[in-house]
Amino acid sequence: MAVYVAIVIGVRVSGRRQLGQLTPFDLVLILLISNSVQNAMVGPDNSLLGGLAAAAILLALNFFTNTLTGKSQTLRRALEGDPILLFHDGEFIQSHLQVAQVSQEMVEQAMREHGFEMLKEVKSAVLEVDGSISILPASAQMVRTHRVRHHLRASRPGGN
Repeated sequence: MAVYVAIVIGVRVSGRRQLGQLTPFDLVLILLISNSVQNAMVGPDNSLLGGLAAAAILLALNFFTNTLTGKSQTLRRALEGDPILLFHDGEFIQSHLQVAQVSQEMVEQAMREHGFEMLKEVKSAVLEVDGSISILPASAQMVRTHRVRHHLRASRPGGN
């Protein structure tokens, strides 16, 4: 249980980008952490029963945590955090980018992935608690233009 709590706190403190946007380095880190804490979780017991007991405890802790965060908005916000505004009205918010450990390039990539080619087409970019970046268009006209442009791209052979 102590290892579970420590890893949850570690992931939360290291930033939520890792939750939704794993880099190869993040994946390696997770694999190494799991290997390094294995002995702390099962001790000298290398049996199948010991491994199953450790897995059952982790699943139960995860279920319990999900149940508690589903009932308590305060606990959910403490563990998952709040959305972070990264870009608004044509300006990147540098302090928020630093806190979120997200680069301008990552936000620009998310804008392109959402079909926006120019910064002026975007009203806001928000880092969501799941690690994804939501892009809000600059105007209702942009929404219509974006939908038409996105529909045309999707209807072309090959999707581009």
